[in-house]
Amino acid sequence: MILITGASRGIGKYLFEKFLFSEETVQGAYNLTMPDKDNEKYFTKVNISNYQEVLSWIEKIKENSTNLILINCAGINYNSFAHKADINSWYEIINVNLIGTFNVIRAVLPIMREQEFGRIINLSSVVAQIGVAGTSAYAASKAGLCGLVKSIAVENASKGITINNLNLGYYDIGMIKEIPEKFQTVIKDKIPTKNFGNPINIYNAVEFLIKTDYINGASIDINGGIL
Repeated sequence: MILITGASRGIGKYLFEKFLFSEETVQGAYNLTMPDKDNEKYFTKVNISNYQEVLSWIEKIKENSTNLILINCAGINYNSFAHKADINSWYEIINVNLIGTFNVIRAVLPIMREQEFGRIINLSSVVAQIGVAGTSAYAASKAGLCGLVKSIAVENASKGITINNLNLGYYDIGMIKEIPEKFQTVIKDKIPTKNFGNPINIYNAVEFLIKTDYINGASIDINGGIL
């Protein structure tokens, strides 16, 4: 079974639909963005920053959860220079992107350990690596995933569980639409191909990590060689 958070929009939705089309057993979590009506039966409303809601979701699907694969796509953004940042908005980014991601991992790990199999894939970001003005909250939330996977990989490798991050660059999907066009042009100039990525590359990378048992605790760049 494949579990995808943030599965009703952006990259999460793209991955959800790709796996569903491939006739995989998929369950999605959403919060603010309603899923398409045709796929509502595969979704549960979950605020991942609330651990009790996460536990209720996992309990709901637990009975059929063999060979669990968790893809953490849920995330939010907040742009502000650090010295002007609204403190509550800054905290919210950490609560959803980092703590929320951990909440879901924490909820599925006991099942994975009992079954001695699991794949956990988190979506991180090039923003945590290159320094982008106004993104201190988002960058910090994604950078935290690097240390998180290293520790959890060591704790669970003997149980057949792998956990890795994909450090995404800029793609023609998701949060790129929130960036003003003039800044999109600046970003493209830093990418050798001068284009945003096709999200099929994310799907291919996820597929590879699902099938591979010897990549663990890694943060893999798929960013088009952005400079």
